[in-house]
Amino acid sequence: MSDTLTAPTASVTPIILEAIVRKQAIAATYNRVSMTLAPHILYTKHGDLHVDAVALERDGRPPKEIKLGVYKVSGLSGIRLTPRQFSVNGLFRPGDPKYADETVMAVDA
Repeated sequence: MSDTLTAPTASVTPIILEAIVRKQAIAATYNRVSMTLAPHILYTKHGDLHVDAVALERDGRPPKEIKLGVYKVSGLSGIRLTPRQFSVNGLFRPGDPKYADETVMAVDA
């Protein structure tokens, strides 16, 4: 990762970190879809920040399938904390090799 983050990434990173620590969902837009996400881990991949999160809602509706999705932080817009708390999802595997030496912050199980 470069020494300096782009302005949008730098401004949303503290919100994502707070959400992970507090196990608090975030609302954001990703690929023009309004989402409520339960962020489980923030990490770097190919020099870019990514967050693995469970989508709790897409356009106001629960998703058809519960899964841990990968979201590029620079693709998230309008990020804000919500009052909604979440529990750590069993699909999250903090020991997954893709996170090795790349983790910025992860939820405590």
